[in-house]
Amino acid sequence: MSDVTVVGLGPMGSKMAETFLAAGHAVKVWNRTASKADPLVAQGAVRAASAADGALLVVSQISYQAMYDSLGEARLDGKVVVNLSSGSPDELREAAEWVAGRGGTLITAGIMVPPPGIGQPGAYSFYSGPQDVLDRHRATLEALGGVTYVGADHGLAMMYYQALLLIFWTSLTSHMHAMAMLGSAGVSPLEFLPFARELFTQLGGDGPMGYAKILAEAAAAGVYPGGENSLHMQAVSLGHAVEALTQAGVETTVPEALLRLFERADAEGRGEEGLGTVIESIKKP
Repeated sequence: MSDVTVVGLGPMGSKMAETFLAAGHAVKVWNRTASKADPLVAQGAVRAASAADGALLVVSQISYQAMYDSLGEARLDGKVVVNLSSGSPDELREAAEWVAGRGGTLITAGIMVPPPGIGQPGAYSFYSGPQDVLDRHRATLEALGGVTYVGADHGLAMMYYQALLLIFWTSLTSHMHAMAMLGSAGVSPLEFLPFARELFTQLGGDGPMGYAKILAEAAAAGVYPGGENSLHMQAVSLGHAVEALTQAGVETTVPEALLRLFERADAEGRGEEGLGTVIESIKKP
């Protein structure tokens, strides 16, 4: 099996190292606080001499600056650095140049599960960078989950990662607002849960409430049919929802910001178009 060095042994990195070990790989581990490697060494990992000790370096740290600090002035000639840390797309592009300047090749990645999901069915990561280099190490990286290649641009993996997180955070925060509002009337979150789950499911489907598909098709075509379901009507309805939240005595910062966005698109003269027209306002802040 392939050798791999895991750099960064927080919850994510430690789970990656354990998963590589369980898959039969020879694993080296390195962390700035050396004692964090002890449990993994006890499981069969080898303590790396430095963060650059190995041909395949899988990095999971708090930031790309942490990678710079950990690798320091080390040469990376012929090494492949797969960094699953979070950062901005431009930061990842700059990191690719930094690694290349030391003789190595960077593959950027965004892992789409929390630590307990690593290596489990359904786990996957977005990867970007040179595809031929990724393909050479695909079998090793598949121990962590599916390998989803999104392009040569090093920033793309993080853009895909952050795009899904935006949906994740805003959808679940809206769920929290809904639970808080209903809770003010004595409705249990568990009593409301079946309705929330059904809506989440329908939004990803193909039926009349399958808005993930509906909005994607409208945005791709640049045409936003309104008909009996206009943006203006949605803006008025959202205003009522904000009013209901206010009457319930709960926090309204995010819903109010969403209402301002809807009202802006309406004021720009697109109120008779469909909900998807809001993306035109989003693209032109």
